[in-house]
Amino acid sequence: MKIAVISDIHSNMDAFTKVLEDADRSFADAMVCLGDVIGYGPEPNEAICLIRERNIPTVMGNHELGVAECEYMEHLNPIACRSLQVTIEMLSEKSLPFVTGLEHFLVLYDSRFVHGFPPDSPTTYMFEISNVKMKNIFGQYREKLCFTGHTHNPEIVEFDGNFVVRTLLKRGVTNLDKDKRYIINAGSVGQPRDGDNHAKYLIWDTSEDTIEVKYVSYDIESVANKIIKAGLPSINATRLM
Repeated sequence: MKIAVISDIHSNMDAFTKVLEDADRSFADAMVCLGDVIGYGPEPNEAICLIRERNIPTVMGNHELGVAECEYMEHLNPIACRSLQVTIEMLSEKSLPFVTGLEHFLVLYDSRFVHGFPPDSPTTYMFEISNVKMKNIFGQYREKLCFTGHTHNPEIVEFDGNFVVRTLLKRGVTNLDKDKRYIINAGSVGQPRDGDNHAKYLIWDTSEDTIEVKYVSYDIESVANKIIKAGLPSINATRLM
């Protein structure tokens, strides 16, 4: 079975639709979204509608949390906070219940899916966790694989029961070891921050026990223009380049 794992769409419909097309061409059997469907980008309603239309299971990201719990917005940096304020004004009455009703984690296909970090945090970044603390966290849930997003940077953490090893996930296929457990960061569809401006997502092949990082081109200039026109912070556009 091939499962596409996407994260951090951030209202970037141009990138999202191209990723969906690529996943379809890759014969993905299912798809899971790791949150932050909204924020930063110009088309939050359209992204939510497409998630719902495709019936893609989705967890709550920190941007969705900012809509569900207004006090959380105080913890966002000024750019993210302003972006979310503009985003909330764009959301329709149908989109709001979807955003506020998302779960903090999902367990599907015997694996865990969470936006920030396991077991269930939408807000914790992978880079905030030391290797010592990482070992303890692996003891807080049972699944072999946990998929995360939030950092916008593809990465893999492997744990053999004794040692934690962290590696950046490069384009292409990575083989998984059946005797190890993993935390796998899917990067970002709509606003990658790993030095490469392609939209990125994962294909998890459960039969082959592999993870493939997929790079997808889209019309970045078009999205940048939409961001400026929507009155969002201009840095949201320049970050895409």
